[in-house]
Amino acid sequence: MKVLTASILTAMAAQAAAQAEDDNVYEIVTTAIHTNVGETSLPITVLAGEELRNATRATIGETLANLPGINSASFGPAVGQPVIRGQQGRRVLVLNNSISNADVSANSADHANTIEPILADAIEVLRGPSTLLFGSGAMGGVVNVIDRRVPRRIFESPEFNLETRHNTAADESTIVGSLDFSTGNFSWHLDGVRREWNDLDVPGFAIAEGYLEENHEGEHDEDHDEEHAEHEEEMENTFGYVGNTGGESEAFTFGGSFVFDNGFIGLAVNRIDNTYGLPEGAHTHEHEEEHGEEHDEDHDEEHGEEHGEEEKNVFIDMARIRYDLTGEWRNLTPLIEHVDYRLTYTEYEHNELEGIGEIGTTFSNEGWQQRLQMTHTETAGWHGVFGIQTADEEFGAVGEESYIPVVDVSSMGLFLVEDYHMEDLTLEFGARFNKDEYGPTNIPAPGRDFDTFSLSVSALWDISPLASFGANWSRSERAPSVEELYSNFGLADIEGCVIHFATSACEIGNSNFSEEESNNFDLQVNLTLENMTLSIAVFNNDFDNYIAQIATGEEIDEFAVREYRQIDASFSGFEVDATFLLSDNLSLNLFADTVNGRLDGNGDAPRMPPRRIGGRLDYSLGNWSAFLSVLDAARQDSPGDFELETDGYTRWDIGANYQMILNAESEITWYIRGRNLGDEEIRLSTSFLRGFAPEAGRSIEVGARFSF
Repeated sequence: MKVLTASILTAMAAQAAAQAEDDNVYEIVTTAIHTNVGETSLPITVLAGEELRNATRATIGETLANLPGINSASFGPAVGQPVIRGQQGRRVLVLNNSISNADVSANSADHANTIEPILADAIEVLRGPSTLLFGSGAMGGVVNVIDRRVPRRIFESPEFNLETRHNTAADESTIVGSLDFSTGNFSWHLDGVRREWNDLDVPGFAIAEGYLEENHEGEHDEDHDEEHAEHEEEMENTFGYVGNTGGESEAFTFGGSFVFDNGFIGLAVNRIDNTYGLPEGAHTHEHEEEHGEEHDEDHDEEHGEEHGEEEKNVFIDMARIRYDLTGEWRNLTPLIEHVDYRLTYTEYEHNELEGIGEIGTTFSNEGWQQRLQMTHTETAGWHGVFGIQTADEEFGAVGEESYIPVVDVSSMGLFLVEDYHMEDLTLEFGARFNKDEYGPTNIPAPGRDFDTFSLSVSALWDISPLASFGANWSRSERAPSVEELYSNFGLADIEGCVIHFATSACEIGNSNFSEEESNNFDLQVNLTLENMTLSIAVFNNDFDNYIAQIATGEEIDEFAVREYRQIDASFSGFEVDATFLLSDNLSLNLFADTVNGRLDGNGDAPRMPPRRIGGRLDYSLGNWSAFLSVLDAARQDSPGDFELETDGYTRWDIGANYQMILNAESEITWYIRGRNLGDEEIRLSTSFLRGFAPEAGRSIEVGARFSF
């Protein structure tokens, strides 16, 4: 893995290697200032090249989960959201080519991200204060997925890639291909991916032993206990697999650009369709009994007959289309060395289907986003970037089971980042102002406006050619999100709560929330010796008015009640990453991380990652390469109030690649990987679904990748 404390040249190097771009072509991606490698204290993680191809899974969360400080929050095999330093959802911003993906994945734990990691050329992760370039609310971090949908250069000859893989964990088959070529000054890109899978194989039972008893102990009177016991008998607990977790996904992209001497301008269109089931148990309910009184007689007859046993199954049927306009210009004037402009239009919709296909809720997000940033040349020792970012969206949910209104959302952000280099010291300063406006359109809820301001200061001291010390401080503000403000708005009686069946919970927001404020400190030490590199990071993040979704301990017809609450909170932890070159052919990587979260007056923060220690041994010789990795996670016995504890586990993975050179321009790489060799029962403490759906058991993945 590449954990780099570096400037944009580091990120550019990863991207340039992935895209084989000309030395004169560069793209400002994660940070805005292209200083020399090692001349910034901002913590950046870059996954690219062969490391990315070996790590790629079906979801972003799974792909990044073995990096220090990063975990995954799964909701079955189709959903895996990144968790950075204990933060997920709205506090982790997922970008596609430096602009928000504009789906609804951050809105709810069961919503899949609409980015295909298998199409990425590089994935970059920012932690701490460096995130304010892309959004003041990204207090956990930013994940930027870089692909080549808009070509940036002229291709001397066509470049073609084709890969197929099969994983036994869910009988998952994937095929992906891409083609890049040029005609004169025009360059073109096409890609496509198709994936289909069945129910996920797991060791043991899908629903954790004693889960219902742990979560309901002491919460029911005698009559309710009898009703609950009947419910337990009716709930199917599958053995060896997680029911209703199959699905299929496909995505296609077409892009083209006009390339000129000092830049390019291009267009791209991408469409993704994704249908997947949500694990049984998480959403089990007796719809015809619980809600029959709320419907008229005609609907009762139609709806009640259709459901029953089939009502247990909930599917998400998702479609998204995105249009991108991208332009870059270099060396425009003596003062402006780089201009980057991006404009996107997105149409997103997914239906939550129940039983044989009746739509319970439709989520949608339609909107425009644009971003303009300009990098100025060095002036009096200062070098930096300034820019503006805007978005106009219509987000919401409609249907019988809609618990979030339709809301017009508009935002505008202004940002500035500067650096100053001295002999052994580099200083970096950043600021961002955001204005966010919410206007509900289909319910009489109050509109809200928020003005947020964020600052960051960082310093890097080169103690010697072999060692450096970095310190970062940031003060960030985040506006509450739509679901935090308006979920089940105007609820007078908890018995009238509209259940979100996909997550099996009554979710209640608060339209009176104020801005969330974070004060983050991050210290780093980097050491480079002859055969070793070492990085140690320690962080502390104190929040005022932190917004958390907290289980109250109450229930409505067997569904948990979760309220968004605004309280003070604190998160702290450390990350260690070390790589040892044991020989010319053998290297060893070791890492450890931990994070602790506390909510003022509410105990432990829910869904925190456990303490982890991991290692990976890599060997290469000629056309062969292989790896053996281990990840040991401790028991999470501080899960938060009314939350399920998770056991520790030790996971072993192994893999080998063979590269067959066909000629000077083409090759085939064959690979095989074994995952979770010990067939451990793994329940992620970061997941809302840990009690109902463990991770995959022992599996084998085989594949081949052809390129010319």
